[in-house]
Amino acid sequence: MDDHKNYAVSRERTNFVYISDVVPDVILEIRYFSTYNFIGDRIDGYEQPVALLTRKAAAALKNASDEFVNAGYRIKVYDAYRPQRAVEHFVRWAEDMSDTRMKEIFYPDVSKKDLFALGFIAGHSGHSRGSTVDLTLYDMSKGCDVDMGGYFDFFGEISHSDYGEISKEQQKNRRLLKEIMMRNGFLPLKEEWWHFTLKEEPYPDTYFDFPVG
Repeated sequence: MDDHKNYAVSRERTNFVYISDVVPDVILEIRYFSTYNFIGDRIDGYEQPVALLTRKAAAALKNASDEFVNAGYRIKVYDAYRPQRAVEHFVRWAEDMSDTRMKEIFYPDVSKKDLFALGFIAGHSGHSRGSTVDLTLYDMSKGCDVDMGGYFDFFGEISHSDYGEISKEQQKNRRLLKEIMMRNGFLPLKEEWWHFTLKEEPYPDTYFDFPVG
């Protein structure tokens, strides 16, 4: 999550593409279209289980995906472009202290009242600029997701990309994801091992609000 003070809001989607049109090997598990997420409901703005990125970010992701495939992996995307209305859904939920349905799964060690102060929830997200993707790896030889020592959207220290109290193999897997994504133009987020933003994103000050669909 992040916050941003100088920004514009747009509903223009001309320069966005479906990831699956550019990266045919991608696996999609769009958590905010489902109810398996930290809120427990489908999130506002997610009308279909698809993923979009700016053309520039999708092209860079294709290059990364090709590297992963050559190494025996496919990418699995949990989220990419996120409409501003979805972020506002997150904020409304975070302000409702009575709704803790998914606490035991996604934030067992964090008080909901602290989610803003700890930076897990904010009024704006880099995802809404269209060049950020949340992903993991799928091991083609084993037929399962790679063990990253933690799971998507867990609010806690174990999600930090450099968290040291996981196995050597899990640390190695996180490094593989990070190194190939960085080699292809993405910047990691230290708090979330799954989160990457295109370094030269085309819309650094624009937050989009068209639906995912």
